[in-house]
Amino acid sequence: MVDLELLKILVCPETKEPVALADSALIEQLNARIQEQTLLRKDGKPITAPLESGLLRADGKVLYPIRDNIPVMLIPEAVLVETQT
Repeated sequence: MVDLELLKILVCPETKEPVALADSALIEQLNARIQEQTLLRKDGKPITAPLESGLLRADGKVLYPIRDNIPVMLIPEAVLVETQT
């Protein structure tokens, strides 16, 4: 679990929008897309490992993964939540 005090100050490094802990339903949906090999990172690379948790940007378009209780706030590794066309 991410420290709540840290969560209060974290923002998207790209847009500076606030981020919030993603709910388990979204993580399940994204993990299903990982199994289907249809989920991409912002740098265009496919995501192959299941997500443990993540921080969802306020606009709902991008999720920053949390690995080993550490938010990965790197723009290239951000998960594109919206369905790619």
